[in-house]
Amino acid sequence: MSVGTIAVAPARTVSAKHVGIAGIVLAAIAWVITIPPIEVRGMTASIVLAALAVLAGAWSIAGGERKIGSEAIVVALFAVAGAAASANSSTATLESVFTWSALVAATLRYATPLVFAALGGVISESSGVINIGLEGMMLMGCFWGIYGADLLGSWVWGLVVAMLAGGLLALLHAFFSINLRANQIVSGTGINFIALGITGYFLQYHYGPNGTPPISQVPNVHLPLIQHVGFIGAAFGSANLMTWVALALVPALTFFLFRTRGGLRLRSVGEKPRAADTVGLPVLRIRYVAVVVSGMFAALGGAYLSVGFVGSFSNNMTNGRGFIALAAMIFGKWKPWGALWACLLFGFGSAMSDRVSGVNQTLGTLFEALPYVLTLVAVAGLVGRSRPPAADGIPYVRE
Repeated sequence: MSVGTIAVAPARTVSAKHVGIAGIVLAAIAWVITIPPIEVRGMTASIVLAALAVLAGAWSIAGGERKIGSEAIVVALFAVAGAAASANSSTATLESVFTWSALVAATLRYATPLVFAALGGVISESSGVINIGLEGMMLMGCFWGIYGADLLGSWVWGLVVAMLAGGLLALLHAFFSINLRANQIVSGTGINFIALGITGYFLQYHYGPNGTPPISQVPNVHLPLIQHVGFIGAAFGSANLMTWVALALVPALTFFLFRTRGGLRLRSVGEKPRAADTVGLPVLRIRYVAVVVSGMFAALGGAYLSVGFVGSFSNNMTNGRGFIALAAMIFGKWKPWGALWACLLFGFGSAMSDRVSGVNQTLGTLFEALPYVLTLVAVAGLVGRSRPPAADGIPYVRE
Protein backbone atom coordinates (compact mmCIF):
# COMPACT_ATOMS: atom_id res chain seq x y z
CA MET A 1 0.00 0.00 0.00
CA SER A 2 1.47 3.34 -1.05
CA VAL A 3 2.07 6.25 1.34
CA GLY A 4 -1.05 8.31 1.84
CA THR A 5 -3.45 5.52 0.99
CA ILE A 6 -5.91 4.79 3.74
CA ALA A 7 -7.67 1.45 3.75
CA VAL A 8 -11.28 1.91 4.72
CA ALA A 9 -13.38 -1.13 5.54
CA PRO A 10 -16.64 -1.08 3.60
CA ALA A 11 -19.61 -0.21 5.78
CA ARG A 12 -22.09 -3.01 6.30
CA THR A 13 -25.63 -2.11 5.41
CA VAL A 14 -28.76 -3.90 6.53
CA SER A 15 -30.80 -5.06 3.57
CA ALA A 16 -34.46 -4.17 3.23
CA LYS A 17 -35.29 -7.89 3.05
CA HIS A 18 -33.70 -8.57 6.44
CA VAL A 19 -35.54 -5.62 7.96
CA GLY A 20 -38.82 -6.99 6.61
CA ILE A 21 -38.11 -10.43 8.06
CA ALA A 22 -37.29 -8.83 11.42
CA GLY A 23 -40.63 -7.01 11.22
CA ILE A 24 -42.49 -10.30 10.72
CA VAL A 25 -40.68 -11.83 13.69
CA LEU A 26 -41.48 -8.82 15.90
CA ALA A 27 -45.13 -8.98 14.86
CA ALA A 28 -45.32 -12.68 15.71
CA ILE A 29 -43.74 -12.05 19.11
CA ALA A 30 -46.31 -9.31 19.77
CA TRP A 31 -49.01 -11.99 19.81
CA VAL A 32 -47.04 -14.94 21.21
CA ILE A 33 -46.21 -13.11 24.45
CA THR A 34 -49.94 -12.82 25.25
CA ILE A 35 -50.67 -16.56 25.21
CA PRO A 36 -49.48 -19.44 27.42
CA PRO A 37 -46.91 -20.08 28.70
CA ILE A 38 -45.80 -16.40 28.74
CA GLU A 39 -49.21 -14.70 29.14
CA VAL A 40 -48.28 -11.02 29.37
CA ARG A 41 -51.51 -9.30 30.39
CA GLY A 42 -52.33 -5.94 28.84
CA MET A 43 -51.72 -4.52 25.39
CA THR A 44 -48.79 -2.15 25.91
CA ALA A 45 -45.94 -4.51 25.04
CA SER A 46 -47.81 -5.97 22.06
CA ILE A 47 -48.64 -2.53 20.65
CA VAL A 48 -45.00 -1.40 20.94
CA LEU A 49 -43.73 -4.53 19.17
CA ALA A 50 -46.41 -4.28 16.49
CA ALA A 51 -45.56 -0.61 15.89
CA LEU A 52 -41.90 -1.55 15.45
CA ALA A 53 -42.98 -4.28 13.02
CA VAL A 54 -45.00 -1.76 11.00
CA LEU A 55 -42.01 0.59 10.87
CA ALA A 56 -39.79 -2.28 9.73
CA GLY A 57 -42.34 -3.18 7.07
CA ALA A 58 -42.51 0.42 5.84
CA TRP A 59 -38.70 0.60 5.70
CA SER A 60 -38.62 -2.66 3.76
CA ILE A 61 -41.19 -1.35 1.26
CA ALA A 62 -39.20 1.87 0.83
CA GLY A 63 -36.13 -0.28 0.15
CA GLY A 64 -37.85 -2.10 -2.71
CA GLU A 65 -39.04 -5.22 -0.85
CA ARG A 66 -42.75 -4.56 -1.27
CA LYS A 67 -43.99 -8.09 -0.69
CA ILE A 68 -42.12 -8.90 2.49
CA GLY A 69 -42.70 -5.38 3.84
CA SER A 70 -46.43 -5.71 3.24
CA GLU A 71 -46.41 -9.11 4.93
CA ALA A 72 -44.76 -7.58 8.02
CA ILE A 73 -47.49 -4.92 8.24
CA VAL A 74 -50.30 -7.44 7.74
CA VAL A 75 -48.87 -9.80 10.36
CA ALA A 76 -48.54 -6.86 12.76
CA LEU A 77 -52.24 -6.01 12.32
CA PHE A 78 -53.25 -9.62 12.94
CA ALA A 79 -50.94 -9.73 15.97
CA VAL A 80 -52.65 -6.72 17.51
CA ALA A 81 -56.04 -8.34 16.92
CA GLY A 82 -54.81 -11.58 18.51
CA ALA A 83 -53.31 -9.71 21.46
CA ALA A 84 -56.60 -7.88 21.97
CA ALA A 85 -58.48 -11.19 21.98
CA SER A 86 -56.02 -12.58 24.52
CA ALA A 87 -56.34 -9.48 26.72
CA ASN A 88 -60.12 -9.86 26.75
CA SER A 89 -59.95 -13.55 27.67
CA SER A 90 -59.47 -15.02 31.11
CA THR A 91 -56.34 -16.95 32.02
CA ALA A 92 -58.40 -20.13 32.35
CA THR A 93 -59.80 -19.68 28.85
CA LEU A 94 -56.36 -19.11 27.34
CA GLU A 95 -54.93 -22.15 29.08
CA SER A 96 -57.80 -24.34 27.88
CA VAL A 97 -57.33 -23.23 24.26
CA PHE A 98 -53.52 -23.17 24.20
CA THR A 99 -52.76 -26.58 25.60
CA TRP A 100 -49.78 -26.96 23.31
CA SER A 101 -49.40 -30.73 23.54
CA ALA A 102 -53.02 -31.20 22.48
CA LEU A 103 -52.63 -28.57 19.75
CA VAL A 104 -49.56 -30.31 18.31
CA ALA A 105 -51.28 -33.72 18.38
CA ALA A 106 -54.36 -32.28 16.66
CA THR A 107 -52.19 -30.48 14.10
CA LEU A 108 -50.58 -33.79 13.14
CA ARG A 109 -53.99 -35.46 12.83
CA TYR A 110 -55.37 -32.75 10.57
CA ALA A 111 -52.16 -32.46 8.53
CA THR A 112 -51.78 -36.19 7.80
CA PRO A 113 -54.30 -36.48 4.91
CA LEU A 114 -53.02 -33.21 3.46
CA VAL A 115 -49.43 -34.48 3.46
CA PHE A 116 -50.33 -37.62 1.47
CA ALA A 117 -52.29 -35.64 -1.12
CA ALA A 118 -49.75 -32.81 -1.36
CA LEU A 119 -46.92 -35.28 -1.97
CA GLY A 120 -49.05 -36.88 -4.67
CA GLY A 121 -49.44 -33.45 -6.24
CA VAL A 122 -45.67 -32.92 -6.12
CA ILE A 123 -45.09 -36.18 -7.99
CA SER A 124 -47.69 -35.48 -10.68
CA GLU A 125 -46.71 -31.88 -11.32
CA SER A 126 -43.00 -32.70 -11.28
CA SER A 127 -43.76 -34.76 -14.38
CA GLY A 128 -45.66 -31.88 -16.00
CA VAL A 129 -49.29 -32.91 -15.35
CA ILE A 130 -51.55 -30.72 -13.21
CA ASN A 131 -53.68 -32.85 -10.89
CA ILE A 132 -56.72 -30.85 -9.80
CA GLY A 133 -58.38 -34.22 -9.23
CA LEU A 134 -56.61 -34.80 -5.90
CA GLU A 135 -59.89 -34.07 -4.13
CA GLY A 136 -61.73 -36.79 -6.04
CA MET A 137 -58.91 -39.29 -5.58
CA MET A 138 -58.93 -38.63 -1.83
CA LEU A 139 -62.69 -39.17 -1.79
CA MET A 140 -62.32 -42.49 -3.60
CA GLY A 141 -59.75 -43.52 -1.01
CA CYS A 142 -62.19 -42.58 1.76
CA PHE A 143 -65.00 -44.82 0.53
CA TRP A 144 -63.13 -47.74 -0.97
CA GLY A 145 -60.84 -47.89 2.04
CA ILE A 146 -63.88 -48.44 4.23
CA TYR A 147 -65.35 -50.89 1.73
CA GLY A 148 -62.13 -52.91 1.52
CA ALA A 149 -61.66 -53.00 5.28
CA ASP A 150 -65.30 -54.10 5.73
CA LEU A 151 -65.29 -56.71 2.96
CA LEU A 152 -61.85 -58.19 3.63
CA GLY A 153 -61.81 -57.71 7.41
CA SER A 154 -58.52 -55.81 7.69
CA TRP A 155 -57.45 -52.19 7.59
CA VAL A 156 -54.39 -53.29 5.57
CA TRP A 157 -56.58 -54.55 2.75
CA GLY A 158 -58.69 -51.43 3.11
CA LEU A 159 -55.62 -49.30 2.35
CA VAL A 160 -54.72 -51.53 -0.61
CA VAL A 161 -58.23 -51.23 -2.08
CA ALA A 162 -58.16 -47.47 -1.50
CA MET A 163 -54.85 -47.13 -3.37
CA LEU A 164 -56.19 -49.18 -6.27
CA ALA A 165 -59.31 -47.02 -6.48
CA GLY A 166 -57.30 -43.80 -6.39
CA GLY A 167 -54.87 -45.17 -8.96
CA LEU A 168 -57.66 -46.15 -11.36
CA LEU A 169 -59.25 -42.72 -11.14
CA ALA A 170 -55.83 -41.14 -11.68
CA LEU A 171 -55.36 -43.40 -14.73
CA LEU A 172 -58.53 -41.92 -16.20
CA HIS A 173 -57.20 -38.41 -15.58
CA ALA A 174 -53.88 -39.40 -17.17
CA PHE A 175 -55.64 -40.77 -20.27
CA PHE A 176 -57.56 -37.55 -20.85
CA SER A 177 -54.61 -35.30 -20.02
CA ILE A 178 -51.78 -37.19 -21.74
CA ASN A 179 -53.29 -39.17 -24.62
CA LEU A 180 -56.23 -36.97 -25.51
CA ARG A 181 -54.33 -33.79 -24.50
CA ALA A 182 -57.45 -32.37 -22.83
CA ASN A 183 -57.28 -29.29 -20.64
CA GLN A 184 -55.84 -30.72 -17.44
CA ILE A 185 -57.76 -28.42 -15.11
CA VAL A 186 -61.06 -29.31 -16.78
CA SER A 187 -60.17 -33.01 -16.68
CA GLY A 188 -59.29 -32.83 -12.97
CA THR A 189 -62.52 -30.99 -12.20
CA GLY A 190 -64.48 -33.69 -14.01
CA ILE A 191 -62.62 -36.34 -12.01
CA ASN A 192 -63.78 -34.69 -8.79
CA PHE A 193 -67.43 -34.83 -9.87
CA ILE A 194 -67.08 -38.44 -10.99
CA ALA A 195 -65.67 -39.41 -7.60
CA LEU A 196 -68.48 -37.60 -5.80
CA GLY A 197 -71.08 -39.48 -7.85
CA ILE A 198 -69.40 -42.90 -7.56
CA THR A 199 -68.91 -42.75 -3.80
CA GLY A 200 -72.39 -41.39 -3.16
CA TYR A 201 -74.01 -44.10 -5.30
CA PHE A 202 -72.11 -47.03 -3.82
CA LEU A 203 -72.62 -45.74 -0.30
CA GLN A 204 -76.38 -45.94 -0.79
CA TYR A 205 -76.23 -49.15 -2.83
CA HIS A 206 -74.10 -51.15 -0.39
CA TYR A 207 -74.94 -49.64 3.00
CA GLY A 208 -78.22 -47.78 2.59
CA PRO A 209 -79.51 -45.37 5.24
CA ASN A 210 -77.68 -47.12 8.08
CA GLY A 211 -74.27 -46.02 6.80
CA THR A 212 -71.01 -47.92 7.02
CA PRO A 213 -70.54 -50.55 9.75
CA PRO A 214 -67.73 -50.64 12.32
CA ILE A 215 -64.43 -51.66 10.71
CA SER A 216 -60.85 -52.55 11.59
CA GLN A 217 -59.04 -49.20 11.91
CA VAL A 218 -55.40 -48.24 11.39
CA PRO A 219 -53.85 -48.39 14.89
CA ASN A 220 -52.10 -45.68 16.83
CA VAL A 221 -48.42 -46.22 17.53
CA HIS A 222 -47.71 -46.06 21.26
CA LEU A 223 -44.09 -45.18 21.95
CA PRO A 224 -43.30 -46.58 25.43
CA LEU A 225 -40.14 -44.52 25.92
CA ILE A 226 -41.86 -41.16 25.47
CA GLN A 227 -45.58 -41.91 25.86
CA HIS A 228 -45.73 -40.57 29.42
CA VAL A 229 -43.04 -37.89 29.12
CA GLY A 230 -44.88 -34.60 29.55
CA PHE A 231 -45.33 -32.48 26.44
CA ILE A 232 -43.49 -34.86 24.08
CA GLY A 233 -45.50 -37.87 25.18
CA ALA A 234 -48.85 -36.11 24.89
CA ALA A 235 -47.99 -34.65 21.47
CA PHE A 236 -46.21 -37.57 19.79
CA GLY A 237 -46.55 -40.63 22.02
CA SER A 238 -49.78 -42.01 20.51
CA ALA A 239 -49.84 -40.75 16.91
CA ASN A 240 -51.54 -42.81 14.24
CA LEU A 241 -49.40 -45.19 12.18
CA MET A 242 -50.35 -43.35 8.97
CA THR A 243 -49.12 -40.07 10.47
CA TRP A 244 -45.65 -41.58 10.86
CA VAL A 245 -45.84 -43.03 7.34
CA ALA A 246 -46.75 -39.61 5.93
CA LEU A 247 -43.85 -37.95 7.76
CA ALA A 248 -41.42 -40.66 6.61
CA LEU A 249 -42.52 -40.22 2.99
CA VAL A 250 -41.31 -36.61 2.95
CA PRO A 251 -37.55 -37.31 3.21
CA ALA A 252 -38.00 -40.47 1.12
CA LEU A 253 -39.61 -38.55 -1.73
CA THR A 254 -37.05 -35.76 -1.42
CA PHE A 255 -34.26 -38.30 -1.76
CA PHE A 256 -35.95 -39.90 -4.76
CA LEU A 257 -36.56 -36.62 -6.59
CA PHE A 258 -33.17 -35.04 -6.03
CA ARG A 259 -30.74 -37.91 -5.41
CA THR A 260 -31.76 -40.73 -7.76
CA ARG A 261 -31.73 -41.34 -11.50
CA GLY A 262 -35.49 -41.97 -11.50
CA GLY A 263 -36.14 -38.63 -9.82
CA LEU A 264 -33.92 -36.83 -12.30
CA ARG A 265 -35.85 -38.42 -15.18
CA LEU A 266 -39.16 -37.44 -13.62
CA ARG A 267 -38.10 -33.82 -13.17
CA SER A 268 -36.57 -33.63 -16.64
CA VAL A 269 -39.89 -34.74 -18.16
CA GLY A 270 -41.62 -31.93 -16.24
CA GLU A 271 -39.03 -29.30 -17.15
CA LYS A 272 -37.78 -30.14 -20.65
CA PRO A 273 -39.86 -32.97 -22.15
CA ARG A 274 -38.50 -32.42 -25.66
CA ALA A 275 -34.91 -32.75 -24.46
CA ALA A 276 -35.85 -35.79 -22.37
CA ASP A 277 -37.46 -37.42 -25.41
CA THR A 278 -34.39 -36.64 -27.49
CA VAL A 279 -32.14 -38.63 -25.15
CA GLY A 280 -34.54 -41.57 -25.21
CA LEU A 281 -36.71 -41.12 -22.12
CA PRO A 282 -40.33 -42.35 -22.50
CA VAL A 283 -42.00 -39.05 -21.66
CA LEU A 284 -45.61 -40.22 -21.88
CA ARG A 285 -44.98 -43.40 -19.88
CA ILE A 286 -43.21 -41.50 -17.10
CA ARG A 287 -46.10 -39.03 -16.91
CA TYR A 288 -48.60 -41.88 -16.74
CA VAL A 289 -46.75 -43.52 -13.86
CA ALA A 290 -46.41 -40.20 -12.02
CA VAL A 291 -50.13 -39.40 -12.28
CA VAL A 292 -51.18 -42.89 -11.16
CA VAL A 293 -48.79 -42.80 -8.19
CA SER A 294 -50.10 -39.36 -7.25
CA GLY A 295 -53.63 -40.79 -7.22
CA MET A 296 -52.51 -43.60 -4.92
CA PHE A 297 -50.91 -41.12 -2.53
CA ALA A 298 -54.04 -38.97 -2.48
CA ALA A 299 -56.19 -42.07 -1.88
CA LEU A 300 -54.04 -42.94 1.14
CA GLY A 301 -54.81 -39.49 2.50
CA GLY A 302 -58.51 -40.13 2.02
CA ALA A 303 -58.26 -43.59 3.55
CA TYR A 304 -56.65 -42.06 6.63
CA LEU A 305 -59.79 -39.99 7.17
CA SER A 306 -62.14 -42.97 7.03
CA VAL A 307 -60.05 -46.00 8.06
CA GLY A 308 -57.53 -44.29 10.32
CA PHE A 309 -59.32 -41.38 11.96
CA VAL A 310 -63.13 -41.53 11.93
CA GLY A 311 -63.88 -45.21 11.30
CA SER A 312 -66.81 -44.51 8.97
CA PHE A 313 -67.67 -42.80 5.68
CA SER A 314 -70.08 -39.98 4.84
CA ASN A 315 -70.87 -38.21 1.60
CA ASN A 316 -68.22 -35.69 0.48
CA MET A 317 -66.12 -36.64 3.47
CA THR A 318 -62.96 -34.94 2.19
CA ASN A 319 -64.74 -31.56 2.29
CA GLY A 320 -62.22 -29.68 0.13
CA ARG A 321 -59.05 -31.15 1.65
CA GLY A 322 -57.75 -32.08 -1.78
CA PHE A 323 -57.81 -28.45 -2.82
CA ILE A 324 -56.07 -27.43 0.41
CA ALA A 325 -53.39 -30.05 -0.32
CA LEU A 326 -52.99 -28.58 -3.80
CA ALA A 327 -52.51 -25.15 -2.24
CA ALA A 328 -50.00 -26.63 0.23
CA MET A 329 -48.01 -27.97 -2.71
CA ILE A 330 -47.94 -24.49 -4.29
CA PHE A 331 -47.21 -22.93 -0.89
CA GLY A 332 -44.28 -25.35 -0.57
CA LYS A 333 -42.97 -24.45 -4.05
CA TRP A 334 -43.46 -27.94 -5.47
CA LYS A 335 -41.00 -29.50 -3.01
CA PRO A 336 -41.80 -32.21 -0.42
CA TRP A 337 -40.41 -30.39 2.63
CA GLY A 338 -42.13 -27.15 1.68
CA ALA A 339 -45.41 -29.00 1.20
CA LEU A 340 -45.02 -30.59 4.65
CA TRP A 341 -44.59 -27.25 6.42
CA ALA A 342 -47.58 -25.83 4.55
CA CYS A 343 -49.71 -28.84 5.53
CA LEU A 344 -48.69 -28.40 9.17
CA LEU A 345 -49.69 -24.74 8.97
CA PHE A 346 -53.10 -25.64 7.57
CA GLY A 347 -53.45 -28.41 10.15
CA PHE A 348 -52.70 -25.94 12.92
CA GLY A 349 -55.48 -23.69 11.64
CA SER A 350 -57.97 -26.56 11.84
CA ALA A 351 -56.71 -27.56 15.29
CA MET A 352 -57.11 -23.99 16.54
CA SER A 353 -60.66 -23.94 15.19
CA ASP A 354 -61.53 -27.02 17.25
CA ARG A 355 -59.98 -25.62 20.42
CA VAL A 356 -61.58 -22.20 20.10
CA SER A 357 -65.01 -23.70 19.33
CA GLY A 358 -64.98 -25.35 22.74
CA VAL A 359 -64.81 -21.90 24.35
CA ASN A 360 -66.59 -19.61 21.91
CA GLN A 361 -68.70 -21.17 19.16
CA THR A 362 -68.92 -17.95 17.15
CA LEU A 363 -65.17 -17.35 17.21
CA GLY A 364 -64.61 -21.02 16.48
CA THR A 365 -66.73 -20.71 13.33
CA LEU A 366 -64.52 -17.81 12.27
CA PHE A 367 -61.39 -19.91 12.84
CA GLU A 368 -62.88 -22.65 10.64
CA ALA A 369 -62.30 -20.32 7.70
CA LEU A 370 -58.60 -19.95 8.52
CA PRO A 371 -57.34 -22.91 6.43
CA TYR A 372 -59.29 -21.62 3.43
CA VAL A 373 -57.97 -18.08 3.90
CA LEU A 374 -54.45 -19.53 4.02
CA THR A 375 -55.29 -21.45 0.84
CA LEU A 376 -56.25 -18.22 -0.94
CA VAL A 377 -53.06 -16.58 0.30
CA ALA A 378 -51.03 -19.48 -1.04
CA VAL A 379 -52.58 -19.68 -4.50
CA ALA A 380 -52.51 -15.89 -4.86
CA GLY A 381 -48.72 -15.97 -4.56
CA LEU A 382 -48.55 -13.85 -1.43
CA VAL A 383 -46.03 -16.16 0.25
CA GLY A 384 -43.12 -15.59 -2.08
CA ARG A 385 -42.36 -16.45 -5.65
CA SER A 386 -43.35 -19.96 -6.64
CA ARG A 387 -42.21 -21.32 -9.99
CA PRO A 388 -43.84 -24.55 -11.17
CA PRO A 389 -42.02 -27.00 -13.45
CA ALA A 390 -41.56 -25.37 -16.84
CA ALA A 391 -43.77 -27.84 -18.73
CA ASP A 392 -46.43 -28.13 -16.00
CA GLY A 393 -49.86 -28.34 -17.59
CA ILE A 394 -48.53 -28.43 -21.16
CA PRO A 395 -49.45 -31.57 -23.14
CA TYR A 396 -46.50 -33.17 -24.93
CA VAL A 397 -46.75 -34.00 -28.61
CA ARG A 398 -44.03 -36.12 -30.19
CA GLU A 399 -42.73 -34.86 -33.50
